[in-house]
Amino acid sequence: MGSKFLEDVLATIKRGVELGGFPEELYKILSKPERILIVKIPVRMDDGRLEVFEGYRVQHNSALGPYKGGIRFHPQVTLEDDIALATLMTLKNSLAGIPYGGGKGAVRVDYKKLSRSELERLSRGYARAIAPLIGEEIDIPAPDVGTNPQVMAWMVDEYSKIAQRNVPGVFTAKPPVLWGNPVREYATGFGCAVMSREAAEKYLGGIEGKKVAIQGFGNTGRWHAYWVAKMGAKVVAISDTSGTVYDPEGIDVELAMKVKNETGKIINYPKGEKIPDPKAALYVDADILGPDAMEEQITLENVDKVKAKIIVEGANGPTTPEAEAKLYEKGAIVVPDFLANAGGVVMSYLEWVENLQWYIWDEEETRAKLEKIMKNNFLRVYEKFESMKAEKKGITMRDAALVLSLERVYQAMKYRGWL
Repeated sequence: MGSKFLEDVLATIKRGVELGGFPEELYKILSKPERILIVKIPVRMDDGRLEVFEGYRVQHNSALGPYKGGIRFHPQVTLEDDIALATLMTLKNSLAGIPYGGGKGAVRVDYKKLSRSELERLSRGYARAIAPLIGEEIDIPAPDVGTNPQVMAWMVDEYSKIAQRNVPGVFTAKPPVLWGNPVREYATGFGCAVMSREAAEKYLGGIEGKKVAIQGFGNTGRWHAYWVAKMGAKVVAISDTSGTVYDPEGIDVELAMKVKNETGKIINYPKGEKIPDPKAALYVDADILGPDAMEEQITLENVDKVKAKIIVEGANGPTTPEAEAKLYEKGAIVVPDFLANAGGVVMSYLEWVENLQWYIWDEEETRAKLEKIMKNNFLRVYEKFESMKAEKKGITMRDAALVLSLERVYQAMKYRGWL
């Protein structure tokens, strides 16, 4: 990704500032993070040699509250990427209506090459290195690519040792036994399903019986499919790196999840048509499409093959800006990533509130709170989209979401006297 990713993010903010009629000062202040921490993490490997890894924690903006954002373990990560991701978290948290600013962390490492004990030593080393700058009311990290609830458990344990008391609220998406919440596992996919249902209400006359295609069957994709089926839709296509399964009669999502868990490949699902191309899920005859895999899946090259009326972006940046413009020309609607996939960070917020109070909600109660927040967020963006569209040509739902997001950060900074 490199600095191109950061340039794209800054261009997005610039566009939002212009569309919303905000002062140039807003762009100036949001184009730079408030603080960047670069750390080295020495790790003793299993064979006795010492490796030194480079890590970052970027704290982008705190106008709305403590910094919040994931920790990524990835061999290609750069500081510019981390700045871009932290900037996006500011926008995402603002749009979600939760009391958080944006942050992001990363370690440049190929985590797949580490043994479990090496991964634990690295996780604890990173937590120690960033400890002076984080805290339950300062900066609350969570998992991202290459990290998971086990990594969070090691980090919260390490931080608690330093603080000499249990501090569950400093990391979110922990295992439920360590003050996590069971809803967190499926929160992102569940949020995407709520978005699919709400968008279908507005543009397709309801979700009941509508055909849904899901590209990507990782954590987001599988739960998006599971919950949208529970809401009455018919999942007709699912895919992973092994290929695409297409069945116009409808796919049994729970069976597909079982097959994926047991064999690792969705192509082993016993029914339906098997297509070797993982991208084929993007092109089937469906009303709603969930690109829930990776960035840049729907591009100028293949956008003409997309038939869905509603695209709900479960992945980050799965649609290129040029392809998005084309989709709108065709009369489709794209529910943008930082609205659609915010279920994870909203759930992290709910978990954090539980931790601060040492109080636990049950799964159903938690899911109801998450659903209500996601639904209200969709309706706010929908109303803004409709009003902006009436005034200006070529407006997308992403534009409306961007303006609403910037509006909240702008007001907070104005009241604080930063602007």
